[in-house]
Amino acid sequence: MLLDNIKKPNDIKRMDPTLHKDLAQEIRDFLIEKISETGGHLGSNLGAVELTMALHLSLNLPEDKIVWDVGHQSYTHKLLTGRREGFDTLRKFGGMAGFPKRKESACDAFDTGHSSTSVSAGLGLAKARDILNGKNTIVSVIGDGALTGGMAFEALNNAARLKSNFIIVLNDNNMSISENVGGVSKYLQSIRTADNYIDFKKSMEKTLLKMPKGGNIVDMLKKYKSSFKQIFVPGMLFENMGITYLGPVDGHDIEAMTRMFKEAKKIDHAVMVHVITQKGRGFEPAIRHPARFHGTDPFDISTGLPKKPRTKSNYTDVFATVMNKLAARDDKIVAITAAMPDGTGLKRFRNIYPDRFFDVGIAEEHAVTFAAGMAAGGLKPVVAIYSSFLQRAYDQIIHDVCIQDLPVIFAIDRAGIVGSDGETHQGIFDLSFLSSVPNMHVMAPKNKWELSDMMKFAAEFGHPIAIRYPRGLAYDGLKDYRQPIELGKSECIYEESQIALFALGSMVKTAEEVREALKEKGFNCSLYNARFAKPIDEEKIKEIARKHSLVVTLEENVYSGGLGEQARAVLDGADAPASLMTVTLPDAYVEHGNVELLKKEVGIDTETIVNRILEYMED
Repeated sequence: MLLDNIKKPNDIKRMDPTLHKDLAQEIRDFLIEKISETGGHLGSNLGAVELTMALHLSLNLPEDKIVWDVGHQSYTHKLLTGRREGFDTLRKFGGMAGFPKRKESACDAFDTGHSSTSVSAGLGLAKARDILNGKNTIVSVIGDGALTGGMAFEALNNAARLKSNFIIVLNDNNMSISENVGGVSKYLQSIRTADNYIDFKKSMEKTLLKMPKGGNIVDMLKKYKSSFKQIFVPGMLFENMGITYLGPVDGHDIEAMTRMFKEAKKIDHAVMVHVITQKGRGFEPAIRHPARFHGTDPFDISTGLPKKPRTKSNYTDVFATVMNKLAARDDKIVAITAAMPDGTGLKRFRNIYPDRFFDVGIAEEHAVTFAAGMAAGGLKPVVAIYSSFLQRAYDQIIHDVCIQDLPVIFAIDRAGIVGSDGETHQGIFDLSFLSSVPNMHVMAPKNKWELSDMMKFAAEFGHPIAIRYPRGLAYDGLKDYRQPIELGKSECIYEESQIALFALGSMVKTAEEVREALKEKGFNCSLYNARFAKPIDEEKIKEIARKHSLVVTLEENVYSGGLGEQARAVLDGADAPASLMTVTLPDAYVEHGNVELLKKEVGIDTETIVNRILEYMED
């Protein structure tokens, strides 16, 4: 195999160029085989194989730097920097990360996991290089989907002021996770078909040179070529910002790209190289179903189907069903997502209610303020965003939604530990950052039926409200415990004595298991479903603290600002004999790995919690 010759950075440069095409095929075969076993981001990596090869042929790593936007397309980069063996442990606990990690390799210039960041980070690296009198090349790779994020344009605006070389590679595959939307997508589509400018230029020059004094006219026109470019080349948007535009170039033609990168390195300011690629290239199921193969579970290569198909609904499915039912009953319900209609469960809503569905692209800040405007206009917007991505819109939540007390519903998917994507995707801070905001209300369901009830409650509430729910199968236990939801009120599931478990959301299931284990040890144990992280049920917490010797709060969030810290504040001033134990995530970033393994690692699994409680009761 040609891959056997790639053992360290820059080994690709020693390869006969006539073998590059064969190497690209080997890389695709390798990625399909490995990801079919481990799961991971397939479509984006298959589309970036030749682009990555061309960059490695044009640069000298690790001295030169590549910043990958989001970073889920960096698998080929990892292969070409000698990390082939790591793919057996890809995204597993203790194994190779699915995103660039500086601590993993000197060739990973910047840790990334969220979108629209690479130009800012690359510009920072370029300025650091200049100040320290460096001579290395800095390249930021950004997808066309990431260009819908406002931060990318903030960075482009500043990059235009740079007086030294900085290469921005626009990896244009007309996709982010789902198909791109909006003006930027249309703009780039027009660039892809801008051959009319080239044809016009050649035809005009040829005709003029045949005329008397035609050469003088050609010279004059060349002085005003930028005006003609303005008319015929949409890439002039970047030119007008002060960034030289090169391309578009075929993103699967290694020779053409290396020539383009060679030219780009000569330019003494920011330059954008526009590369056209195909997401999922080389694997037909990924081409046909790009959203499914953006981040995929292990699959059968021959069919592209999951090896372990789901037999039960997950929380996203439940949310999707409830949204459609709510919209059928209330024509003021509208749905907003930031480039993830599939991931957030809004695909069916889009098909049924296309006029009430809005995909704003990778622009979480805009999504929230857009929702605020809709709410101010009399609608009931539901903003469906992953917990990790909602962090990006914190200012908009405060200023545009909560100060005005507008009825925006936040459906927060992937709350808590999400697993294999690692630190940048774990949703472990939303209880903290949302609970600190006046006028915000925060709920978390114990099972799939409660998610449905909470969505119905939120639709009639009339104030800012967030419902956070985890990734994975929806818990279908405790079906018979379905008390009506009241603002700020918890739910009693089992009431005994000695130990009281006060659990929120996904941790109710864990608390149920903890209770059974404690009862087998001879302890009486109550179980309460907190339901609300804000406002928390202060009276119930005081009451159970008077009736039990130990109160244990359980949440899938960090301690600071979370349920446990709030409960401690309540009990600090209360006349109650009970001690308080808080079960939370540590004050740290949770790495990638299997969810159940990670829960054990951070101490929120059933066995660890039971042992902590037993140790306390034995003291």
